[in-house]
Formats: sequence, C-alpha cells, structure tokens
Amino acid sequence: MFNVLRRKLKTTFGKNKDMKVSHERFDEGESDHATERHLITRSLAKNKKTMQEIFSNWGDIEFREFELGTAPPVKLMIIYIKGLTSMPDVHVSILEKLMLLEGLMEEVASNGNLHLIKNKLLPIAEVIEQNDFITITNQVLTGDVVLFIDGEESALMIGVKGWSDRAVGEPPSEPTVRGPRDGFTENILVNVAHIRRRVRSSRLKLEKMNIGLLTKTDVVIMYLDGIVNDSVVVEVRARLNKIKTDAILESGYIEEFIQDEWLTPFPLILSTERPDRVAAHLLEGHVAVLVDTTPFALIMPTTFFHFLTAAEDYYTRAPIATIIRLLRLVAINITLLLPSAYIAIATFHQEMLPTQLLISIAQAREGVPFPAFVEAFIMESTFELLREAGVRLPRPVGQAVSIVGALVIGQAAVSAGLVSPAMVIVVALTAISSFAIPNYSGAIALRLMRFPLMVLAATLGLFGIMSGLMAMLIHLSSLRSFGVPYIAPISPLIISDWKDFILRAPHWAMFTRPRLVGFKEPQRQEKGRVPKPPKGSK
Repeated sequence: MFNVLRRKLKTTFGKNKDMKVSHERFDEGESDHATERHLITRSLAKNKKTMQEIFSNWGDIEFREFELGTAPPVKLMIIYIKGLTSMPDVHVSILEKLMLLEGLMEEVASNGNLHLIKNKLLPIAEVIEQNDFITITNQVLTGDVVLFIDGEESALMIGVKGWSDRAVGEPPSEPTVRGPRDGFTENILVNVAHIRRRVRSSRLKLEKMNIGLLTKTDVVIMYLDGIVNDSVVVEVRARLNKIKTDAILESGYIEEFIQDEWLTPFPLILSTERPDRVAAHLLEGHVAVLVDTTPFALIMPTTFFHFLTAAEDYYTRAPIATIIRLLRLVAINITLLLPSAYIAIATFHQEMLPTQLLISIAQAREGVPFPAFVEAFIMESTFELLREAGVRLPRPVGQAVSIVGALVIGQAAVSAGLVSPAMVIVVALTAISSFAIPNYSGAIALRLMRFPLMVLAATLGLFGIMSGLMAMLIHLSSLRSFGVPYIAPISPLIISDWKDFILRAPHWAMFTRPRLVGFKEPQRQEKGRVPKPPKGSK
C-alpha cells in the first residue's frame, strides 16, 4: 500500500546519479591501510617498521622487544593493545615462559624457533600462524597478541583477549517473575556460550563473519542443522554478506540492512536480550544473529504475534499463561482503539452511550474549548513526551518525572478546563495498557498507529476506524519476514499452530514445530502426556 511513496523515495535517495560513491574499498580482503597488503619478512626490524606505520599515532599500542632465553639469544617482539589484552597472560604465559629458558640449543637447531615456541613454550590454547599484515592487524584490533620472531616468515597470533565486561544479569528490557535471570552481555563469546549451555547438540551450527570496514564487528549466525529451513540460512547469509558499510555498532544496524521492508512501523525481526528465548526459537527452526558489543540478538523469520508473547508464558502453567495472553490481547486493543473510539463516539455516535453516561460526559466536557480530537491529541502527545523524558533521564529521576509529571499535568489541565476528566481517564488506561505489551518494538508500532486511527475517527467516526483497521490488516498481510507471512497462522490459516498462538497449550500437547519454519523435522516430542500411576499405587 506504500508502493507509490516507496518508489518516490527510492528515486530520490537510491538512484541519484550525481552522487558517485566508490565501493572499491569495501571489496573483500581490502584494508584501509596500503601497507597491510604486504607479507611479513624474515627481518624483525622491517616487520616492526611496517607495524609502526600501520599503528602510527596510537597511544595504546605496545611494542615489546625481548630475547628468547637461548644461547645465542633470538630476538622476539610482541605487539598488543593495552585495555584489550589480558596483561597477566602477557606477563606469565608469554614473557616469562620465553625469556627464562635454559639448555634449548639442540631443539632450536633441529626444529626452528617458530615450531619450538608454538608447540612447546606457549601454554595457551589459541596459537595460530599468520604471514600477512591484514590478518595480523585485524587480530591485534580484537585483543590478540602478535609475536614476531627474527628469521621467521610467519608470526604467531596468541589469543589472550582480556577486556573488561559487564557482569551477567537479568535483562532490564525483558524481566520475568519466573524464569532464568541471565541475559546477554556485550561480549559475543559469552552470548554464544549462553546458548550452547542450553542447546547441547552437535547440530547447533555457528557461522562467523566480520562486517564493517572500520569496526570489523564480529557477527555470528546460529541455527540447528536439520531443523532450520536451509533456504532461510542461505538468505540470511547472503543479506549479511551484501552489507557494505564503515561501521556496525549495534544489532539495530543489521536489522535495518537485512529486513524485507523498511517502510513499515512494524518490526520484521525479533530482538531479545534473553538467551532462553533465542534457544527456544532455534529449537523451533528459526535463525539467530548475534552481534559483538551489544546484548540484543536478532531472531528471524518472525511473525507479528511473536512480539505479543513473553518468555514467561512458557514457564507458568498453561491455563495461567492462556489467561495472561488473553489479558494482553485486551490491553493491545485498548492501546490501539480506546482513544479513537472515544473520539468517534463523542463526536458522531452519542446515541451509542447510555443516557446517564452521556449526560455525565457532556457535563464534564462543558467549558472545554477544544473538540474531542484536539483534546485527545494534546493529552496523548504530552504523555509520549513524558514517557520519552522518563526513558532518557537517569532511572531514579526518570521515574519521578514520568509519574509526577503525568499527575501534575493531568490535574492542571483538568483544573484549567483544557481537557475533561474523561479524557484523562482514557489516556491513563491507554498508557497502562501499552505497558502490558512485552516487546518494546511491537509496543512502539501499536502506539504510533493509534494516531492515524484518531484522525480517521475525528473525520469519519466508527467507519473511519474500521477503514483504518482494514488498511492496517491489508498492510500486515502484505509483509513477509524472510519469506514467512507476517500474520501466520491466521493467514495462511494453520490450525495446528494455534496451540501456541493466543492460547497456550500444555507442553505435552505441543509435539510439533511451527509448520512454516520447522517443517524439515516437524515432530519434537512424542504425543501424549506422561501416564498417571494406577490408583492405589504408591
């Protein structure tokens, strides 16, 4: 439905022939330093000069020259970045092991320095030979130590990363009453370990790549082989490989690059901080993308209803989870429709209200100088401003601003006769209901969509609201997330997937995976529940 606007924007921003931008620097394997194209030499002095040219004007780079404790001594040099490397490992596992040696003359002569150091002197698991400055530079930037040996044409990359990390804690954006308390951190290795701890299977595959010419951000694709749709994995990999940009600083960058449609308020990729939620989606046949330096993982393909479910739905008993989901559905309808319904009824359809209620609302609105639409627009916009201010301010101050500000402004607006008490109640109910939506991205989309519905309600009444809902449904039906219809299992209608839709069936009844993502291995457990023991048995 937005094709005309999309074509105009594409013509303006995507096909401007006057802007000739060269993409040669984004070619695979090309670096931003010309000197990095050289291979290392046997001369330690030349290698040091090359690395000093690459890391010129770096205050945190360390060049440490020393000698191997042999007779005669062999010149060595390590290069590392302070703050990204574990200094105890550098001191104890590298310098001390190599400098304090005796009686190695015969071994050096027979095997060579590189073989001796790599296989017998470095008590570190990750030691890799490299002979080009491109790879060496990239590894130093990730926190590894590079060891140059005089007379050798290869260097050793030693994995001793040791930057400071945030401690693992409960995800602040997805808290639960019952469930795991651990969440992702900014370290991608820790995040991968969280998932492998939950899915202990050799079928869990991991593909690593670097995206961003300058940031060289580590990105990982995770999926379960034999369960995931192979075409989805191929598509995700292809879209990631097509990203040509200077920087990837957060998973939101990648989300915008690879999502199917950009001109839509509804998110097409699910983001989460919870490892248990990522593991659950992997077991269903989804693909996860993890990005270094951010705690938010991406899950694809996804549907609209994934944004309306919470991880806690699967940790409580099925009847309770179903009631909570129904309550959440009521909250979604209130968030989307209550302000526009109030405007439509107060403006066009007063006959729908009971006489006593209509008189009460009319008395409350007596003296209000604005029509219902302007009144609602002012209050809704004010609340959104307060919400945004509360998010951006420090947490203790932000809570006080959002709560006290809403009370003071609402009471002052009613006392000044700018809005009616009924409108304050409508805005308050709408705000409370929006907090019941578990996913932040999904909640924003629904909050934004209520403003067009308010305009339609002010112009066409209930007919305008229904027209807006139909347009929204048509738009949702046209969306795809990596080939999966966005409003499945409603369209297409898949009755077997309704067991985990609005209702939540018991775990023993969910013996099949979602049809559109887990069709390669549809059955995930045996049918039926655990049999009850016979009566009278102990």
